[in-house]
Amino acid sequence: MALFLRARSPKDAGNRLFWPGKKARMTKIFISAGETSGEKYGAALIREFKRLNSQAKFFGLGGEKMLAAGLEPLASLRELNLIGVFEIISHFPRILKLYSWLKKEITRRQPQAAVLIDSPDFHLRLGRFLRRKGVPVLYYVSPTVWAWRKNRLKTIKKSVTKMLLIFPFEQKIYEEAKIPAAYIGHPLQEEIKLSLSREEFLRKYNLDHRKKIIALLPGSRPSELKNHLPQLTETLHLLRSSLPVEFLLCQSENLTSSEIDRYLPYPFPELKILKEDKYEAMAYSDLILASCGISNLEAALLEKPLIAFYRISPFTYYLGKKFVYVKNYSIVNILLEQRVIPELIQHNFTAENLFLLSQEILENQERREQMIRSFQKMKEILGNYPTSSLAAQELTNLLKNSS
Repeated sequence: MALFLRARSPKDAGNRLFWPGKKARMTKIFISAGETSGEKYGAALIREFKRLNSQAKFFGLGGEKMLAAGLEPLASLRELNLIGVFEIISHFPRILKLYSWLKKEITRRQPQAAVLIDSPDFHLRLGRFLRRKGVPVLYYVSPTVWAWRKNRLKTIKKSVTKMLLIFPFEQKIYEEAKIPAAYIGHPLQEEIKLSLSREEFLRKYNLDHRKKIIALLPGSRPSELKNHLPQLTETLHLLRSSLPVEFLLCQSENLTSSEIDRYLPYPFPELKILKEDKYEAMAYSDLILASCGISNLEAALLEKPLIAFYRISPFTYYLGKKFVYVKNYSIVNILLEQRVIPELIQHNFTAENLFLLSQEILENQERREQMIRSFQKMKEILGNYPTSSLAAQELTNLLKNSS
């Protein structure tokens, strides 16, 4: 894939948004998402905003979902799909080239507002550039200042006009830092929907209803596949020899089949790789094994027993460990303020540890029920908000206040 998609000349005739009592003006919005999850939020925001303002024009960085919603692409989100200090350093020339390209396009197109979603190492710098250009910045999904690098709040204050928060405990942090922010709920709560019944799902993938189902979510980046798939494959071998189990691997939309094949240590015919129906795979599974991240929250919202794991490069882990100030790594445990789901991090993420925990949770009904009760409590903590609608309204307000 080419680094950049050819930018089309904007056809702005007719692209006008009328505010009551205001002079008509062109409505061009720069939007950028650098993560698979963030792209979903961006697509929902574009759709909701266009429902309110059909002539608005979005351009920027995103993936297929944002394109389908109406984004004019300048580059693909795969260009930012990196994690860890080592990974970012090794791709720095490419990232710098992308940054320069976006700056030129922003200068040329002169958007009335910008929406930056997640990916703070890239977007905070871009946000500062945008604000210097007089472009108000709506930042969607706060950097994890509650986990590490709290000094980023100073940068956020210079880079962001308003922050949209997706976790309730973040509100206090931003109030104390005197940074404008709004809690709008978590977008996953309105995204998770099931299209197939359990019977339809089992039939579609030829699954034996008498067997336990284990769903694997190894991550959305090639580096995560490299770090996780070998241990997961060994775990499946151990489980297969002790229990009647079906194995499903949910392939991230951001990954290709060749990337999955590349990091599987050897062929595993019993492993069914799903390119769609992820939420059905999770909802109808008996246990989910998921890398720390958004998939943990998805599993908890579906009220499914879960084990979280994560491994990164030793250098990144060693460097990060000195600055992280949270006891738990999974957002589910952080929200609940206790270790509800097991976490296997770095050297503790072994096939043997994962096998023993999986076996225990599959066979211990009391522990499964305890997890489910905790997940129900977590859902109460998050609340039930029309997140995309609120995000679109915040963008509308940003445009009105800056016009």
